[in-house]
Amino acid sequence: MLYYREKLAPAAWLVVAIGLVIPATSLIFLPLNLFLGVAVGVGLWAGAVGLLWWRSPTLTVDSGHFRAGEATLELRYIKAVTPFQQEEARAQRGVSLDARAWLVIRGWIDPVVKIELNDPLDPAPYWLVSTKQPEALIEALRSAGATT
Repeated sequence: MLYYREKLAPAAWLVVAIGLVIPATSLIFLPLNLFLGVAVGVGLWAGAVGLLWWRSPTLTVDSGHFRAGEATLELRYIKAVTPFQQEEARAQRGVSLDARAWLVIRGWIDPVVKIELNDPLDPAPYWLVSTKQPEALIEALRSAGATT
């Protein structure tokens, strides 16, 4: 049973910002052909946005597992889950970050969830995961059977 699913897709502002490749490419190709420059710019923009979308990790919670991108964590190894937003989230991604932590973070998503582990064989003390809906993710983890 699937309890939660979220794709960490690129934000709208990022898609617009990548659009700056269109005028930059047009300027490069201006001495040759303006239409060619715009066409190449649009192609580069579409390729970059498509690649960002395609490679964006997906968070899923199902019966017994939490998946963040290509990594899988059995729910029985979750000790605690804590949400962080704004300044606290920035600290968790920066000065408070343990170098051994498993990270699935995206710069365009502010909130993060810290998932502390109780697996003695895992070298990572916790997972730090970006999510647009931290409370919904935590509730899904609880509903699926994580000991949070």
